[in-house]
Amino acid sequence: MKNCCIIFLILILYPVPFLYAQDKDDSGDKYFNNPIAKGADPWVIKTDSCYYYCFVKGAGIAVSKTTELHKQGDPVTVWSPPSEGWNKRCIWAPELHYVRGKWYIYYAAGESGPPFIHQRTGVLESVTEDPQGAYIDKGMMFTGDDLRKKDDPRENRWAIDMTVFEWKNKLYAVWSGWEQIEKTDKTQQYLYIAGMENPWTLSTGRILLSKPDAKWETGGPLDLNEGPEVLINGDNLFIIYSCGQSWLETYKLALLRLKDKDADLLERANWEKSGPVFTGNNKVHGVGHASFTTSPDGTQNWIVYHSKIDLKPGWRRDIRIQQFTFGKSGAPVFGKAEPASRRQPKPSGNF
Repeated sequence: MKNCCIIFLILILYPVPFLYAQDKDDSGDKYFNNPIAKGADPWVIKTDSCYYYCFVKGAGIAVSKTTELHKQGDPVTVWSPPSEGWNKRCIWAPELHYVRGKWYIYYAAGESGPPFIHQRTGVLESVTEDPQGAYIDKGMMFTGDDLRKKDDPRENRWAIDMTVFEWKNKLYAVWSGWEQIEKTDKTQQYLYIAGMENPWTLSTGRILLSKPDAKWETGGPLDLNEGPEVLINGDNLFIIYSCGQSWLETYKLALLRLKDKDADLLERANWEKSGPVFTGNNKVHGVGHASFTTSPDGTQNWIVYHSKIDLKPGWRRDIRIQQFTFGKSGAPVFGKAEPASRRQPKPSGNF
């Protein structure tokens, strides 16, 4: 969750994600231990030759490059916020995507906070082919209900955790947002979806996709749906999202599944909710905001997620990875969150 003082505390306490020591990595050891770094809202994308992690560094956004999934690599700051404007503060949960020939970074930001009531989504476009190179700011996205009113700032809406994806040659965005403009950040968050005209512009008004209405995602002090990430397995399309309260050990993952591969993604009735699909335990607490990738040789599926460092209510978090599979129904099977004491085999193969 990125309400109240969540990200403010993260930025103050953990401004730069750093690597944890890995046992015997340089001596050919085939195992690693979680956690792999401190930080939150991990995003990783794989290319033909490496992995790129994208995260908040200081007040800006950094991209690191690595050939080993369990090592983030050295960060390179690719963008810093302006001294004035809507996106000068509170940079949250950036994601790096390769969309139709260029690299783009989607991020949330606001003019002030706390309280974090101004968060909107912005887009950065790469100037070069290098994801660690320079970016230009494409501006704030309109994430309201009516595109005819996109030039009216009163019609835009609070929006964080945006991710983008292609399905059947069409581009879509999914994010977490508020139903209305509010004066408090103690506001429920819903998931929304929209079609995209291009990587920085929506082609439709937002469509409500999910509210925290299932028994296992309600009952807390502030019920949330956030951190949506897309996971595709053949003809199966899933949106894996976080629910509950991120400052508590009960934070967890759930999923939405498109009922039919040919169904309209912009119809809420075409999605089926189930969960929880990944939870913490007595050794790993408050798992959430995951991203997904494969091993260097492409034979294994891996989840990258954050968890709470301790049981105290708060947002001290670290980053973990572990292998997962798909079941007979095509849905992901994440298993249990592995404790730091368990040595895990490294992702298979080399680039």
